[in-house]
Amino acid sequence: MDKKKKILIICYYWPPAGGPGVQRWLKFVKYLPDFGIEPIVYCPENPNYPIIDESLINEVPSDITVLKQPIKEPYALASLFSKKSAKTISSGVIPKAKKQSLIEKLMLYVRGNFFIPDARKNWVKPSVTYLSEYIQKHHIKTIITTGPPHSLHLIGLQLKTQLNINWISDFRDPWTTIGYHKDLKLSQSSQQKHKALELQVLNLADEIIVTSNHTKNEFQNKTKQPISVITNGYDPHSVRVEGKDKKFTLSHIGSLLSERNPKVFWKVLSELITENEVFSKTFQLNLVGLVSDDVMESIYQNGLKDHLNIVGYVSHDEAIKFQMQSQLLLLIEIDSEDTKAIIPGKVFEYLISETPILAIGPENSDVEHIIKSTHTGTYFNYNDKGQLKTQVLKYFEAYQNNNLSVMAIGLQPYSRKALTEKLSKRINSL
Repeated sequence: MDKKKKILIICYYWPPAGGPGVQRWLKFVKYLPDFGIEPIVYCPENPNYPIIDESLINEVPSDITVLKQPIKEPYALASLFSKKSAKTISSGVIPKAKKQSLIEKLMLYVRGNFFIPDARKNWVKPSVTYLSEYIQKHHIKTIITTGPPHSLHLIGLQLKTQLNINWISDFRDPWTTIGYHKDLKLSQSSQQKHKALELQVLNLADEIIVTSNHTKNEFQNKTKQPISVITNGYDPHSVRVEGKDKKFTLSHIGSLLSERNPKVFWKVLSELITENEVFSKTFQLNLVGLVSDDVMESIYQNGLKDHLNIVGYVSHDEAIKFQMQSQLLLLIEIDSEDTKAIIPGKVFEYLISETPILAIGPENSDVEHIIKSTHTGTYFNYNDKGQLKTQVLKYFEAYQNNNLSVMAIGLQPYSRKALTEKLSKRINSL
């Protein structure tokens, strides 16, 4: 048997971390050996994960080497002042500026201006020291860094400079154009420092991988290094359900941030409940995951409280059950130019759930292209109130007639194994 090519994957999110950030490289690690590559994972020993999902530990291949080193995180110190605010901000749910407490404003300013590029920056130096020795001892020729947190790319940057090894930089989200940068109260000098670090990474990495075409186009204006689009994807699972919900359930899986708040849609649902007695008796809105106070306030203001099922965070398997049992799946993205490049990881699980998707987001986004090209649902902008109302009624009538379904096409390229094969070709090209 041919000896497998060793690669070192440097990541922050690893089981038992929950949420979408961990899924991408957990699945790549699962399938890379099928393509002649032996992955070695490096991650923190004592991380401050905002979400925990113990079930994902069972998905880590038993024969994979996982290296761990301690990390010092400022969120642990911040929690001494406000445990709730520290957890909220570390999970990405940032309150609107006018609703931020004094301690939250201070924490955001410190996070934005004293921890560049992010709160894990202090892990860079000890990681470089440890990994430099490990890489040379085990004759590793290729490393991969994945962010956010983008400080992990600085580990790759220093290892590349010191050892001149092959380096792939994987961006699950953009860096300086990510939406929440506007909320970090960055000074002008801090903004420039972010941009300078981003350019260093983009220009020194041998290969750049991004998850959307919008991010590829953005980075092509900043570097001449090769850029590949490898999206997130779906994986076969063994989750089974007895059937669809009896009620007309509309489920949103994942975090609903303060800016991910389509007030026009809550208004549409409110009008349908008022105007249609049958709809009112059968409709239920499931919110599965973290929800900001601002979103909850908007939902309550539109009189949806009696139709609301607040589930909170659940395990990955439980999330899949909700996707399969629901009559309709809700997908919401922030209405801004910056979020056109964002493709939430749950999109791909939505695609294979055999449940229609109702998506709301900015015009001409990567998500819009995926949903329309796979025939898995409908996509609307935030100002499409009339069209949204008409479409929800169409879905409801199909539900009443017991023929609410989806006929998806072209999903195979988004399978985790197909995506890993694409990744393996980029690794072997170096």
